[in-house]
Amino acid sequence: MMKKSMIAFISAFGLSVFLMGCNQPGQQNEANEQQEQIDRFSFEEQQADKSVVVLLDGQPYTSYLYTDSLKKPVLFPLRTKGGHFVTRGWPVQPRANERTDHPHHIGLWFNYGDVNGLDFWNNSTTIPADKRMGYGSIRHSAVNETESNGDTGVLDVTKFWLGPQGDSLLREDTRYTFHVADDSSTSVELDIKLTALKDVSLKDNKEGVLGIRLARELEHPSDQPAKFTDANGIVTEVAQANNEGVTGHYVSSEGIEGDDVWGTRGKWVTLNGTIEGEDVSLVILDHSGNPGYPTYWHARGYGLFAANPLGQKELSGGKDVLDFKLDSGASTRFRYKVLIHSGSKLDAAAINDRFTEFNGQ
Repeated sequence: MMKKSMIAFISAFGLSVFLMGCNQPGQQNEANEQQEQIDRFSFEEQQADKSVVVLLDGQPYTSYLYTDSLKKPVLFPLRTKGGHFVTRGWPVQPRANERTDHPHHIGLWFNYGDVNGLDFWNNSTTIPADKRMGYGSIRHSAVNETESNGDTGVLDVTKFWLGPQGDSLLREDTRYTFHVADDSSTSVELDIKLTALKDVSLKDNKEGVLGIRLARELEHPSDQPAKFTDANGIVTEVAQANNEGVTGHYVSSEGIEGDDVWGTRGKWVTLNGTIEGEDVSLVILDHSGNPGYPTYWHARGYGLFAANPLGQKELSGGKDVLDFKLDSGASTRFRYKVLIHSGSKLDAAAINDRFTEFNGQ
């Protein structure tokens, strides 16, 4: 009896060891996967500088800047994964051979040119004191959340749209979602909720709403006179621009190209160019749920890349009129996705795939 019991014990022990051994590889693989997941984005809030630095793999990717002097919060600068700037540095961090027009064009921003008669778009520190009552500003209120999860990072903030005497017209809650793809391309998705704190009218105006001010390399070549910075940041007026390395070219979802994109509607526009040997496609995707969809494009060869669904009368030559309004307490939502693809230039089929994915179709 004892011999049989011992055999049974040994057999049971051996079976349990075998089963434990069978489970170990799976458990080990799961543990390895957990260890291998790396949160690529991180955030450093610097309250003294009024900024939130966004890091990708420990390196600067962009920053959320909300200093009062900018008159609205912006993402600045935007870079490719390889570190090349796709946004102009002037006037925040000037670089050589940059245009010095439109000091309110900084990085990536969202605002509008006519909110209850106030101009939020063109406001800057250069506005003369006797004209400031005609301008509004957007004031950062709170960082609600930062989150890192693998290839994705989230920055959630609240802002208020203020009149020149400090009265609040709109509350803005914006969720920026940053993502890096397997091919090292990156994207910024904006989910913007505007809530009216009083009756608000956003009359048709060409100045709006989502804007990017481009690096010199992504402008269209031009032979027009302009003012540029030199290597020391000194502004010089030239009779004809130096177009060396200037390679930008707009293409819309409707097949319209170059400066002809301005004042047309489309689901997306891509700006193709080359920066120091790196091919780049900078794309803005519209969303079918946005007011005024499909958006009109306020895209200029000198370096302004903007989507404006609210300025329909101005951008269509009077063919369309929107005159968007929000009653007090009402909300509306805008969603956009900015793709920064580097290493090649995206074709229309590839962009349509990304548009379909973004729109959940």
